[in-house]
Amino acid sequence: MPDFPWARGAATGIGSLPGTDIVEAQRVVFGELPDLAHLPELPARGPGADMIGRTAGFLVDLPVQVYAGRWQMAPRPGKDLRHTADLLERDLDQATEQGDGFAGTFKVQAAGPWTLAASLEQQIGGRMLRDLGAVRDLTDSLAEGLRRHVDEVRKRLPRATVLLQIDEPSLPTVMAGHVPTESGLGSYRAVAAPEAATGLRTIVEQVGVPVVVHCCAPDVPLRVLRDSQAAAFALDLSLLKDLDPLGEAIEAGLGLFAGVVPTSGPAPDSKRAADRVSKLWSRLGFPAAKLPEQVVITPACGLAGASPEYARAALTACREAGRRLAEA
Repeated sequence: MPDFPWARGAATGIGSLPGTDIVEAQRVVFGELPDLAHLPELPARGPGADMIGRTAGFLVDLPVQVYAGRWQMAPRPGKDLRHTADLLERDLDQATEQGDGFAGTFKVQAAGPWTLAASLEQQIGGRMLRDLGAVRDLTDSLAEGLRRHVDEVRKRLPRATVLLQIDEPSLPTVMAGHVPTESGLGSYRAVAAPEAATGLRTIVEQVGVPVVVHCCAPDVPLRVLRDSQAAAFALDLSLLKDLDPLGEAIEAGLGLFAGVVPTSGPAPDSKRAADRVSKLWSRLGFPAAKLPEQVVITPACGLAGASPEYARAALTACREAGRRLAEA
């Protein structure tokens, strides 16, 4: 079993939080998640803070712009990219200031190549996904941009262990051939599993830090995530239907970011979250001692839609559930 780049009994957030105040968001993250903090994403700030715009800002030599409310490729960098870069710079400044001396694991997030390709539009119309040559160029550009981003985070938090999370909510839809064309009358062709894994592996091999692939959609293609050489995968346990692929991935040595704390509803319960993970682990037949080493507790998905009070309570519940598992 490999050594995992996080503390025993760790917990973290998926990435997004409510509100527009990065100072408060980063304070909450460092306060509630002392072992595995992350760079918060605040999509309520608008274009450039959303997952697609924020990630497109990492692309190298492939500028983007907002057109008719959607992100599309652009002939040259413009005000939308400058605004995106300014938001990220502010976020990194806060991480640097509030994370001064931080020596735990620090996670940054970005959309993966398939979700980006399924969302970004070409200038001539249609999604980037329609042209697999363009998707390869997009993936290479993203890999280089994320490598630079990770290097910048390492400079700002020199004592931290950096982890990259790739968000791929569209991956199952891309692989099923269900991404609609611009007319809505057809769909783009399905992407085969080996091709999907190759795109992810391009990122994994380039960035120089362990990678977690996150997908909170149903039918997560766990075999693809294994073949991508990611260090871990993150999923919403409530959407899990088949335990065999999960067990195979864990047995292969991947870490599990277990999404067990709901993103809304009554006050989150750390004991219930810990018990749920313990029961699943027992059903899979793995040694109990390995659970707090290999599993990180997270919310089921991002918390952008929650109230600030609930978001903080959810992160607290994740931390307390992780400690329960470590002390069991």
